[in-house]
Amino acid sequence: MKRSIDNARRGRFMPLVLAAMLSAGAACAPASAESYTDTIDAGDTLAGNFLSAVVAAAARDTSAAAFFYREALRDDPRNPELTDRAFVSLLVEGSYPDAARLAERIVARDQNNALAQLTLGVRDMQAKQFPKVRARLGRSVKNRPVDFTSTLIVAWSWLGSGNAKKALETVDSIKGEAGLAAFKDYHAGLIAELAGNQAEAGRRLKAAYEAEKRTLRIVDAYGRFLSRQGKPDEAKAVYREFEKILPRHPIVTSALEQLDQGKTLETLVPNAQAGAGEVLFGVGSASNRQGDELASMFYLRLSLWLAPNNGLAWITLADIYDRLKQMERANDTYDSVPEASPLRRGAQVQVALNLEQLDRKDEAVARLEGLVAKQPNDIEALTALGNVYRSRKDFAKAAEAYSRAVALVGDNPDASRWSLFYFRGIAYERSKDWPKAEADFKTALRLSPDQPLVLNYLGYTWVDKHMNLDEAFQMLKKAVDQRPTDGYIVDSLGWAYYRLGRYDEALRILERAIELKPSDPVINDHLGDAYWRSGRKLEAGFQWNHARDLKPEPEDLPRILEKIEKGLPDEAKPAAAEVSETKANGG
Repeated sequence: MKRSIDNARRGRFMPLVLAAMLSAGAACAPASAESYTDTIDAGDTLAGNFLSAVVAAAARDTSAAAFFYREALRDDPRNPELTDRAFVSLLVEGSYPDAARLAERIVARDQNNALAQLTLGVRDMQAKQFPKVRARLGRSVKNRPVDFTSTLIVAWSWLGSGNAKKALETVDSIKGEAGLAAFKDYHAGLIAELAGNQAEAGRRLKAAYEAEKRTLRIVDAYGRFLSRQGKPDEAKAVYREFEKILPRHPIVTSALEQLDQGKTLETLVPNAQAGAGEVLFGVGSASNRQGDELASMFYLRLSLWLAPNNGLAWITLADIYDRLKQMERANDTYDSVPEASPLRRGAQVQVALNLEQLDRKDEAVARLEGLVAKQPNDIEALTALGNVYRSRKDFAKAAEAYSRAVALVGDNPDASRWSLFYFRGIAYERSKDWPKAEADFKTALRLSPDQPLVLNYLGYTWVDKHMNLDEAFQMLKKAVDQRPTDGYIVDSLGWAYYRLGRYDEALRILERAIELKPSDPVINDHLGDAYWRSGRKLEAGFQWNHARDLKPEPEDLPRILEKIEKGLPDEAKPAAAEVSETKANGG
């Protein structure tokens, strides 16, 4: 069926206390819808506010959870469990002063609470009270066998106090955890450079880079260091090597543009506070990759407290809100990406796409058109504009936007541009301009020969048009081999078998597609056709009725209703005979 569509190791980063403080009601919870704090009032009772907070936390609605926990605390300010939960929720929400006040209460009764001590240590770091940081987190380090996070923050506090030697010794005091060696070298290199020890900085940053060439943050730090050492060609080579892994990343593109203009890149971490923020950003990113959204948000918020200009941290946080389907909150976070960040335009594109998801279509189009007006050669913004028009079924405007992007790509697009041609092909196909659509799908396959989405769309359309059936069948088999649990792609293969007149095989595969996507009207319609041709007419009627009730496309509904009333007409000849005719005609 056709359907559109920084790598640090985690180590022992997250103290177990965080899991305990967030566990009640939060585990195995579904993603939430939008935050409802703008449309509700506080409950009348402590129990009501507490239960509302638990429900909000279970739905990962951090805004609502923080709101209700704050309200509950008004009625029971000395409740330790309530204080613990409110503290975490408020910090995840970015309410730093309130969270710090609750952290003070927590450590007053429990000096060994790692999260509260960490939060207060970050507050002290932000205030440049470096001895307080060491007094607080140094004790925390002793109370746990390994605390990589606290140790690195203590190292940065030594740099803040002007003792670079002690800072590097503290980094090197971390033992074990062999997978964290690159992260240690990374921070040691950043510390050494700020301390003026360029030889040590170069040695450490190079070691980190050699170990983690796929980690953008390390690549960027090393490239910037090389630039400041008067080695722009080596810096360019570092960035271009990363482009082979991830083409056109805005940070890399911006760095290369500056280097080509003869500019010297600024340091990634300008001071001790930002260095500690970098530690917490690494922890938050690692937690995010592990799928632990709440822990990730906790550390990312601490990181942004110390380094609010870290655009990558804002993007990571916004991406979490996106995954949790909290589009409004995601957009607020994307809007927090600093204007000077190379990630800003991409963030604004994502805001527009989220507005589209929120059914604020005119706002989405206006924002994207504004971006394009300011920068007409922004391929990503034009592609997003095409995607918005396509989602609105305005396929002519979608094709126009994609065509403007294709023109900017030029005559020799790289492999990563396959999706642009794929999207334009969809727009052309839905506009009933099949020759142009087919040409775009073929271009997309030339750029990415095994791309299952393109194989599926082109193969399905050929089958549906009774064209190139044998070739389409092979393409669909390849797509299913790559995506065996994608109901739409499995349906396409089943429909190909149906078109070939192989109804037993079609039934087997279409029934599997229904198991994967039971609520799709097209798959139900296809299965009904296969049942009818197999002589199972009652089951066919059931599937067609189900397809009707699932709100099919307007152009499909009359055909489904006719089948419900009359069934399928008798076949003039076996469908399989069409294969030989197609081949004979050069298909």
